[in-house]
Amino acid sequence: MYAEPACDSSMPVPAPMRWPVITLQPAVREAAPRRAASRCSTCSLRAVCMPADLTSTELQQLDTVVLTTRNVRRGEALFRTHDAFQSLYAVRTGSFKTVVMHRDGREQVTGFQIPGEPLGLDGVCGGTHNCDAIALEDSTVCIIPFGQFETLCRESRRMQRHLYQLMSGEIVRESSLMMLLGTMTAEQRLATFLLDLAARFRTRGYSGAQFNLKMSREEIGCFLGIKLETVSRMFSRFHRDGLVEPSGKQIRIVDSEGLARV
Repeated sequence: MYAEPACDSSMPVPAPMRWPVITLQPAVREAAPRRAASRCSTCSLRAVCMPADLTSTELQQLDTVVLTTRNVRRGEALFRTHDAFQSLYAVRTGSFKTVVMHRDGREQVTGFQIPGEPLGLDGVCGGTHNCDAIALEDSTVCIIPFGQFETLCRESRRMQRHLYQLMSGEIVRESSLMMLLGTMTAEQRLATFLLDLAARFRTRGYSGAQFNLKMSREEIGCFLGIKLETVSRMFSRFHRDGLVEPSGKQIRIVDSEGLARV
């Protein structure tokens, strides 16, 4: 099966890293209400967000940097394209999608983030964000002021290595996305997406066999570069072949090995 255009368009999907750099410094967006964060040293997601081998001193230093969290309601933006970059974020609860806009106003989904995953690394390069980060459900993020985090990284080789790993992870993710969009069939794209999401949930201690998809079928198609109708057809085919059991937004992976062979 040939690859179909993303979001009902024949235009090629642009790589997020190629978004034009804006040289004018924009005004800082008005900050949303913040509240005190749970300490990183006692957070159940710390092993996912941060290095597992931090010393007690490094944990104390981290607790002085990550002091606040922010609630983001479903459909609201954590940040938008061209906003001034000030902080990194770690998803604490809920989930997000990152989006870039085509010049004609169409949106291209570039990723989905679940608890324990970072947001905001796109702003490190040019000092402004290159995408919108939109909450897929009522969510909470931990706010990591980048200037203080840089200072901590200079004092801790473990944290410095962790920052490098985060940035490298973004490069690997984008390379994988380009391979997925450029070389895989529609069936393979959806199968890979489901298996990747399952693996990410397992890493966080959740079930990798049964989970809810917080994103819509249309958003999945926009991310994978296939039409909504094709996404629905592929889910039906996977169900018919005994690979998955979809029930609304809930997905149960019945045969992960078979899904990997698609």
